[in-house]
Amino acid sequence: MKILHLDTNHELLINQLNDLGYTNHEDYTASKKTIEAKVKDYDGIVLRSRFTIDKPFLDAATNLKFIGRVGAGLENIDCDYAEKKGITLIAAPEGNRNAVGEHALGMLLSLFNKLNKADLEVRQGKWLREDNRGMELDGRTVGIIGYGNMGKAFSKKLRGFDTEVLCYDIKEHVGDSNAKQVSLTAFQEKVDVVSLHTPQTPLTLNMIDETFINQFKKPFWFINTARGKSVVTKDLVSALKSKKILGAGLDVLEYEKASFENLFGSMEMPEAFQYLINSQNVILSPHVAGWTIESKEKLAQTIVDKIKVKFSI
Repeated sequence: MKILHLDTNHELLINQLNDLGYTNHEDYTASKKTIEAKVKDYDGIVLRSRFTIDKPFLDAATNLKFIGRVGAGLENIDCDYAEKKGITLIAAPEGNRNAVGEHALGMLLSLFNKLNKADLEVRQGKWLREDNRGMELDGRTVGIIGYGNMGKAFSKKLRGFDTEVLCYDIKEHVGDSNAKQVSLTAFQEKVDVVSLHTPQTPLTLNMIDETFINQFKKPFWFINTARGKSVVTKDLVSALKSKKILGAGLDVLEYEKASFENLFGSMEMPEAFQYLINSQNVILSPHVAGWTIESKEKLAQTIVDKIKVKFSI
């Protein structure tokens, strides 16, 4: 089997596939059009998010048996059409779930303890202790929306805290000893913190909007390490201004390009984003929650293991 690698990944991925007898070719710079012209020669593709695998691309890939995405989601692939063509889709959420759980917790604790604000002030020679009095996570109710690999990893990180952890998911019976599954109404009634861990699907696009936010009984803190397009940023900003949302940790943004490698491109900076970057109760990171030294290796290993199981030579 011949595999075409479209993005750089941990070296173990190609090394182990070579050892298993696969033929591996790398092309990290050619245009999508160029790749499309030669993809018929390959049985498999491995990529991160370099470009969208759409219907014309899949039609050109006449011998393709699998697509491996070295990441958690598959939104850059036309999954329905690929499956109709008998192409196996392989993702690796197991590889970076721990990293995402740690990052979400880090953002939450930083917000509660005003760490970014305090750090900046001390660097400016300001010693404002009362202004930087924090709050504790113990005694709060943490709510997790989307209780798959990422949501479960975050709830596991909360086990050392004296918190109530609730989860909401469209799938039934996903709760466990780390999080009690409840209805959306009960979720919105009780939580002090909302952490989003859903994939990008038609159901989750623009899910966190003004209507959704205002259905919560109490003001809450918001963490998003999932997908930026699940949140209507202008509605989030309105909620921050009104203090319906007390603070936000955002690893992902609505404005990200589909490749996740750039933010605005040629766009002007949106007004809502200008508010976020000037807010002391907002923490931003560049889509790196699952982007650790360890997860790079784990993601690659997960892809190798899944290819080995499904397509043993």
